[in-house]
Amino acid sequence: MGVLDHGTGGDKVTWDSVTPPLRGNESGQHRFDRDVIAAPGVTHVIVLLGVNDLRNSPSDNAALVVTADEVISGYKQMILRAHSAGIKIYGGTLIPWWQGIFTGDNWTLVKWQKREDINKWIRTSGAFDAVIDFDKCLADPSDPKNMLPIYDSGDHLHASDLGYNQMGKCIDLSLFKDGKDHD
Repeated sequence: MGVLDHGTGGDKVTWDSVTPPLRGNESGQHRFDRDVIAAPGVTHVIVLLGVNDLRNSPSDNAALVVTADEVISGYKQMILRAHSAGIKIYGGTLIPWWQGIFTGDNWTLVKWQKREDINKWIRTSGAFDAVIDFDKCLADPSDPKNMLPIYDSGDHLHASDLGYNQMGKCIDLSLFKDGKDHD
């Protein structure tokens, strides 16, 4: 079984990057057909997108503010397209980044609440074929709004190498059995 990783820096669900250094990055919705549907032999996809929709959504320009509903609508489009192509699609919850609110890096309590609303929808809607709870996987048990420090790259937003390893361990590999004997 092969694995493709089409993640790019600054990935978003809802809109393309138009500012440097990520100018030209297409949104997950725009890339979905090319990167997932058109890839030969794809049977499953994990979607872990949405933090940058919130993070890079300017708080001072109402026309550009991204809502939780807009991110969820983008997920619904990907789900519909995956299912139409016979592909199982799994939703990855957005990882913890509470400390990021206080770094001055465009985080606000409103954006945190949107993150919570998105994760609640991923976990409870039943829209995805399964949920991979990366949020709980990386959360500090004594402070679940933050990543466990050993999983944090140091920016309170991205996982460290050990964190990415932990995320891999949190994926139930039985989700990828398709009737064939895979180890």
